[in-house]
Amino acid sequence: MFRPDGARRATEQACRATRNFRGGDTERARARRARGCDAAARLRRFSSAAKRGRASGDFPGGPAPAPPPSWTRPMKITRITTYKVPPRWLFVKIDTDTGPSGWGEPVVEGRADTVETAVAELAEGLVGTDPLRIEDHWQVMYRGGFYRGGPVLMSAIAGIDQALWDIKGKHHGAPVHELLGGRCRDTIRTYSWIGGDGADELIEAAGAAMSRGFRAVKINGASQLQIVDSIKAIDTIVTRITALREAYGNELDIAIDFHGRVHKPMAKVLVHALEPVRPLFIEEPVLSEYPEHLAEITRSTHIPIATGERLYSRWDFRKILENGAADIIQPDLSHAGGITECRKIAAMAEAHDVALAPHCPLGPIALAACLQVDALSHNAFIQEQSLGIHYNKGSDLLDYVKDRDVFGYVDGHLTIPSGPGLGIEVDEEVVIERAKIGHQWRSPVWRHPDGSVAEW
Repeated sequence: MFRPDGARRATEQACRATRNFRGGDTERARARRARGCDAAARLRRFSSAAKRGRASGDFPGGPAPAPPPSWTRPMKITRITTYKVPPRWLFVKIDTDTGPSGWGEPVVEGRADTVETAVAELAEGLVGTDPLRIEDHWQVMYRGGFYRGGPVLMSAIAGIDQALWDIKGKHHGAPVHELLGGRCRDTIRTYSWIGGDGADELIEAAGAAMSRGFRAVKINGASQLQIVDSIKAIDTIVTRITALREAYGNELDIAIDFHGRVHKPMAKVLVHALEPVRPLFIEEPVLSEYPEHLAEITRSTHIPIATGERLYSRWDFRKILENGAADIIQPDLSHAGGITECRKIAAMAEAHDVALAPHCPLGPIALAACLQVDALSHNAFIQEQSLGIHYNKGSDLLDYVKDRDVFGYVDGHLTIPSGPGLGIEVDEEVVIERAKIGHQWRSPVWRHPDGSVAEW
């Protein structure tokens, strides 16, 4: 930017220099002095006119300086509102005084009320501040309360972070991925969740998914298993999944989610028994809180091992990555600190040659946030989504967005949204109406035949 005061000082120095000129003929020296002093005089007049704020015609040499662009004008957060909507989601909306609003999805499934309280507490430090300072807000929310981490706090931070990025993108008229370096892909593969207790049900559900264009599905691998269970229980699991493979051959990729229901002794047996089925990956063969067990299982099999939905920060993922405990990480954009944190987690994984497959059995805002990170992350290869999932009773993924085609769903792939911010337009009227219904979704509690509690 041209600054008259600074230029004036520079030319006055030039004028003084010509006065002190020594050497050469006297006539040339006088000419230099005249040119330098004339320039200084013109700049003094220009500076004086600028300070008086004259009309453009009064400015020597051209029009008055333009007003600052809109993106430099200050903006403040004015209100943060949460909406608990069916089937089991929590949305947050952040309003600003002069700019756009942003949406996020902060939720722990089964603990929506608890996360909603955490969002309200964090909002106390955000209202009245500049929403564009996202990194600073993230650091304050994470470090400012002394106690940190865990599903509740990190999910609250995640939803707020998504909403702040939504505001920033809309403010600049660009999707989030453009603000973070630009996309490295246009679409990403996805899979459909399918259910079925028996082999016939599973085969039928997979056929229906394939008719909708999916070429990958994910299934629950097992119900409850004791820490050491029977060979019959193992055979039942393997027979069911083998029947699915035999029905569709290599035309269908099958991901198997054990949901942390299996303990180390049975996990080793199951993973070995499932190798002939050639799964796309096995998810949470044991809980992620046992990174040493995960590492042992990962080293013992050629099946890719995935984990991460119950890890909440780059510090949690560091243990997995450093121990070689997984081939695929699955951070949840609504649990692991949002876009700001998951972008860093994805980069850490890439440095360890570990693939990225964000966890997302949630709503449209969470999925839009995932797709922004997928667009940026070279190691992303597949994206979970919840359309038609068994949890979505009463409302489904597309019910809360105005454009039901925003995610594409073409040939088993999702399109990276290209609109500003998260790239979706939330239907606020529908959100407000369904928030009147709300939900009280809770994780089920399972028990073994002996009466002891089982992992769900």
